[in-house]
Amino acid sequence: MLDFAAEVRRAGFAGEVGLLVTDLGGHELYAHAPDVVFPAASTIKVPLLLRALEQAGAGTLDLTERMTLRAEDRVPGAGVLHELGPGLALSWQDVLTLMIVVSDNTATNLLIERLGEDDFNTWLREIGLRDTHLVGRLQLPPERQNAAQRRGGRNRTTAREQVRLLLRLWHGEGLTAPMRALGLDILARQQLRDLIGRGVPADAAGQPLYRVASKSGELMGVHHDVGLLWTPRPLVVALLSQGGSDPREHPANRDVTALGAALWPLLADLGHASHTGDI
Repeated sequence: MLDFAAEVRRAGFAGEVGLLVTDLGGHELYAHAPDVVFPAASTIKVPLLLRALEQAGAGTLDLTERMTLRAEDRVPGAGVLHELGPGLALSWQDVLTLMIVVSDNTATNLLIERLGEDDFNTWLREIGLRDTHLVGRLQLPPERQNAAQRRGGRNRTTAREQVRLLLRLWHGEGLTAPMRALGLDILARQQLRDLIGRGVPADAAGQPLYRVASKSGELMGVHHDVGLLWTPRPLVVALLSQGGSDPREHPANRDVTALGAALWPLLADLGHASHTGDI
């Protein structure tokens, strides 16, 4: 089996990585520092999605209900809502979709406000997650940050707990069948595929040979991707990294390129997949 840590160094990445790969039954196939805590970046949106779907299935969140976007709701960074004017009427399903598909930070904050930070963190503990924690809403100016954020606190997670969340979704734990299907569908439409989806081979028409349902995350020097990969042996993958040296948000980012180059050969081997698409 390939040594991912050695391969990623050989590819030129000098930072820290955490990686866990399992099958859909949760059986560990590869692990490197899976319990190291990393800044969550946008992978915090995975448990937010699951909690919202759980509430929707229980009838305490109506996904068809509409809320109105206010000027003060808009925050910078990933997504599109900060580019749009106030007064837009969004359903909660729209909010979930934007939060994942284009990693919209404004949509994420709307959901955090709806779920409640303390209630959300209590739920994380209830489902057995000790290292994944929401410190606060995203991309707030200093005067709107909470005390923990002003002290430098950051949302956090581990590769192992991201895998546990993805397995929870796959097995429908706490979810109705329609909400499980919706969650998988939303993750499969995620548009930022720089790591897990980067090396997936395509057919002659350019369509990926293997379906991916994933969520990326990025901060300065931080590049994450977590998701489900339907290779011949389906995989659950969580790759977290920090300490990258290329600050560019660009497909040719050297850190992303190095991580992706090391990751796909390992996933292809573990998933009994074609490296090139010639199957």
